[in-house]
Amino acid sequence: MKLFTDSIYPNVLNTFEYLHANGEISWEEVQTTSYIQSILEQHGCETITFNDCTGVIGKYGSFDKNLPIVAIRADMDALWQEVNGTFQPNHSCGHDAHMSIVLGVLWSLEQLPNIKEQVAIKFIFQPAEETGTGALKMVEKGVVDDVDYLYGIHLRPFQETEDGRATPMIVHGATQSIEMDIQGHDAHGARPHLNKNAINIGMQIVNGINAIRLTPNTPHSVKVTRFQAGGKNTNIIPGRAHLALDLRAQTNELMAELIEEVKQVVEGVKHQTHTHIEFKPTHGIAAAVTNEEAVSIMKEAICETLGEEKVDPRLVSPGGDDFHFYTIKRPNIKATMLGLGCDLQPGLHHPQMEFNHKSMIHGVKILTNAIFQTYNLPLP
Repeated sequence: MKLFTDSIYPNVLNTFEYLHANGEISWEEVQTTSYIQSILEQHGCETITFNDCTGVIGKYGSFDKNLPIVAIRADMDALWQEVNGTFQPNHSCGHDAHMSIVLGVLWSLEQLPNIKEQVAIKFIFQPAEETGTGALKMVEKGVVDDVDYLYGIHLRPFQETEDGRATPMIVHGATQSIEMDIQGHDAHGARPHLNKNAINIGMQIVNGINAIRLTPNTPHSVKVTRFQAGGKNTNIIPGRAHLALDLRAQTNELMAELIEEVKQVVEGVKHQTHTHIEFKPTHGIAAAVTNEEAVSIMKEAICETLGEEKVDPRLVSPGGDDFHFYTIKRPNIKATMLGLGCDLQPGLHHPQMEFNHKSMIHGVKILTNAIFQTYNLPLP
């Protein structure tokens, strides 16, 4: 496939370097939205923005010819993270690369005469993936109501996918965060009969959660990630405590079962201790839903770009991505997420995450090739 020229890579790299240096956290991607919108409009896209949230959509091609509509999604937000002793927005999950790659697809298409008459592409630059809420907002805005095919991309750690290789689907698991508050009153350390020790009650919850056993055939986990109780004085028995849980399950069905098990643990402790415990599920992400046609298209695109021997099997990952809400909410969409090998080290969300920047070329080529496969267009 010869559509990629040397002139595009500097644009991809320069865009990445700008976005990496100017990260913005979830729902605050104001300058990122403006920056991306400007590029989209300079390169032949009609753009759509929103007056109540960040994010920008670029429409490229002919939307009046009854062509299938193909969408390519890039997430925009950085993490809020301590880097070298300072908390700051930090792109340690690769979203800066994802945006640069998707813009590279636009620049690649621009090289081809008459391509705008043969495609109808939506470039979705989505906010707030890290909070699991951005895709739901885009669905609410009707962004994908007319979309037939949806492709995403995510850089992969070297332990999962080697540099120069790619997988046609990342099978993300479901995630769920739960917070709970034990609500009682403090008492003097000499008078433990006057209150319920919130630390003891919290430990009952922890022990109950650790005893949950579901099918070992499907990956899952539940663990306490925050336990706060008491203050500076050691002679006060705390009556209040706060716990947070992180739940993971490889399927949406198992996640529902896992949440119910946690609820039963908490209800049992409440009944046993006669204590009020507020149970608050916060944000969660759905597990991947497979579409065989989309996976097949992406696999063929990888074969054409890297060679058949560079195609990895579908990658089962305990991580989550709100990309899958698009197909949960709009089941007619045929979607998959490309996993791109790029020698990413030490790992995703590490404050010093690095990867082989030249691998972004592979991402551009594969996604552009997937567009040609989807429309059954001859490769240039």
